[in-house]
Amino acid sequence: MSQAAPVRDSAPSRPWIRRGGLLLGALLLAGADLLIKAQAEAGLSRGEVIETPLLTIKLLYNTGVAFSLGATLPTGFVVAGTGVIIAALLSWLTVSAPKMSRTSFAGGILVAGGAVGNFIDRLDGRGVVDYLHSGWFPTFNLADVFVTLGVAVLVLGMLRPGKDPENGT
Repeated sequence: MSQAAPVRDSAPSRPWIRRGGLLLGALLLAGADLLIKAQAEAGLSRGEVIETPLLTIKLLYNTGVAFSLGATLPTGFVVAGTGVIIAALLSWLTVSAPKMSRTSFAGGILVAGGAVGNFIDRLDGRGVVDYLHSGWFPTFNLADVFVTLGVAVLVLGMLRPGKDPENGT
């Protein structure tokens, strides 16, 4: 006689692995972002422009948040405000990680990595280093790409019904 496979909950049996994986992935992405920003600062002087077929690379500092919103606010206010928002985001993502589909999980890593990268960059008071310019969109950086793609992937994963994080579907 064959035995039936044991029935498992939809949540992984070790939620700390998913939570740790999310935080580790986010830290790796934030580190990559900060490394590239340091290279942009070291290699570009203000006003220097490097033309490429797709993007122009130039060094700017964004003292505000997305699209320079809040650029005239005191630095401490912007840092504190974004810090509170990121802490809430990371709390929600780590609590939710064990039950997320793989798609949402990947999106969560991207969002968290980009948010943390930009937040750490902001702490020196000069603003966030931006260096990618398209000519038709505000200048941005790799962390901004992570956040934008991450939100899209996270939402896509949430909209796909019936996905089981245990088997990755």
